[in-house]
Amino acid sequence: MGVSEHQHGYLAAGKKQDHLKRLRRIEGQIRGLQRMVAEEAYCIDVLTQISAATKALQSVALSLLEDHLGHCVAEAVQHGGPEADEKVREASAAIARLVRS
Repeated sequence: MGVSEHQHGYLAAGKKQDHLKRLRRIEGQIRGLQRMVAEEAYCIDVLTQISAATKALQSVALSLLEDHLGHCVAEAVQHGGPEADEKVREASAAIARLVRS
C-alpha cells in the first residue's frame, strides 16, 4: 500500500464511527459544562463533570493509540527500515504526551 493508499488504524479497524460517536458524546458533555458555568453551578459539580469529560477523552485517545499500534506501527515494523523507526518514535511521543496530560 502506498502512502496515498494507506488507511489509518481506526479506519482499518472499522472503528471510525465508534470514535465519532464517542467524541460527539464528549462534545455534549462540554456543552453541558458551559451551561453549568453560565448558570453558576456549584464548583465541585463542575469539577466532577470536567473529570468525567477528561476521562472520556483519555479513553478515546487510548483506543486510537491501540489502533495505531496494532495497525500503522505493526505494518511499518513488518516492512522495516526508517519508516518503522519513525512510527515507533511517533508512538512513543504520543504516549509521552498522554502520560503528561
